[in-house]
Amino acid sequence: MNIYNIVRSKSARYAFAAAALLGATTMSAPSGVLADETCQSPYMAKITGQEDFVYVWTLGIEGLGDGSDKLVTVDVRPDSPSYGKVVNSLSVGGRNEAHHSGFTDDRQYLWAGGLDTSKLWLFDVHSDPAKPTVYKVINDFVEKSGGVVGPHTTYALPGRIMITGLSNDQDHGGRTALVEYTNEGEYISTHWVPTKKDSGGAKLSSMTDGYNYDVRVLPRRNVMLTSSFTGWSNYMMDFGKMLQDPEAMKRFGNTVTVWDLHSRKPTKVLDVPGAPLELRFAWGPTHNYAFTTTALTSKIWLIYEDDKGEWQAEAVADIGDPSKIPLPVDISISADDNYMWVQTFMDAKSRLFDISDPHHPKQIYEHTVGKQVNMASQSWDGKRMYYTTSLLANWDKKGEDGEQFFKAYNWDGKAMTEQFSIDFLKEKLGRAHQMRFGAYSLYGKTAAMIEKDKAKQSASLVQSTKVQN
Repeated sequence: MNIYNIVRSKSARYAFAAAALLGATTMSAPSGVLADETCQSPYMAKITGQEDFVYVWTLGIEGLGDGSDKLVTVDVRPDSPSYGKVVNSLSVGGRNEAHHSGFTDDRQYLWAGGLDTSKLWLFDVHSDPAKPTVYKVINDFVEKSGGVVGPHTTYALPGRIMITGLSNDQDHGGRTALVEYTNEGEYISTHWVPTKKDSGGAKLSSMTDGYNYDVRVLPRRNVMLTSSFTGWSNYMMDFGKMLQDPEAMKRFGNTVTVWDLHSRKPTKVLDVPGAPLELRFAWGPTHNYAFTTTALTSKIWLIYEDDKGEWQAEAVADIGDPSKIPLPVDISISADDNYMWVQTFMDAKSRLFDISDPHHPKQIYEHTVGKQVNMASQSWDGKRMYYTTSLLANWDKKGEDGEQFFKAYNWDGKAMTEQFSIDFLKEKLGRAHQMRFGAYSLYGKTAAMIEKDKAKQSASLVQSTKVQN
């Protein structure tokens, strides 16, 4: 399946052309005027100037507030009277193991998934960036995909979203697939991760397992990468119980799969033992490589194209003391490809590595963010860092160590300085997980313009009601 042949509608063709142009621009020469979040899809529209809001996809906690998962909007405009405050909280009903979210290429919608129920929500973030609304709910993901469970990464491609599944509805193990939808939520196709029984045409490795986690693309090399984690039976299990279960500990992925981006066909499976999680491609026009970290072995891995055009995997650095299993989770590469932040859940540290020589990363800084830390979002200009705490509902720390927060820092190149912190437990919001940036500038709007439009619509509705009466 060629990507050019599947963009059928007129609007989709326009979106594809614009996104492709933007992708070519951002992948080749990151602009200093962009202050968006790094490590996003190269096809995605970028924020010019500083971000206005951070959307936090949040897990509900029984007995806390309404107990439901929700999309929380935080105002991060330094000159705003509500700077550092929650300005909107949109509950979706129930607890679904809220996890990751991602924008469509045009930034009109934010897709967010639940790892337990396999539901997906499409939030309208363009009509009023300060107050997202639910545009659509997808309840038949498992049925439409052919048995895929646990939608994880939602990643922007031209006119569509690529979703990584973590599990399946047969044995709730790690065997799973990629699932493709249109931006508006219509199912397109399922692409199963290769196994030793079904290679899909890929060159297999000794550890080929069919597991999945994250996805990233490098369009100019026609390459897509997927990493691997574990299935529903593990990620919904109590963390302490799982660590004591020898069979459960065997059920983690050990591979990164290389795909042909246009055809969506797997070409090669690489051995990356220890549950490789987040994938991040470098941005430079000649930087044909990506990084991942392994949760169970605490290593940084380089996934790179060699001189013969073959993709290889190499362990290039340790993260902290691997024997203590600090559990690296999220990573973020700076826009100039010189630095990478690595977050470790168990010791709640954010470590900065110099990756200017990608084969020899070196740690140059670290900061303890709290008692647990998971996700990090770094602004494109490198001046701001945002952190959240929750890993999974059953894996988060308990008692006093089980804090849940959203924190904002400034980074001056030498040290981080905390700007504000929001206690999600005190505010009765839940477990703060993943973040995405929002801004009025994406849609040529301002807060005043939106309020004026709302006033006009309200006045028009009142007038229409009077006429009817």
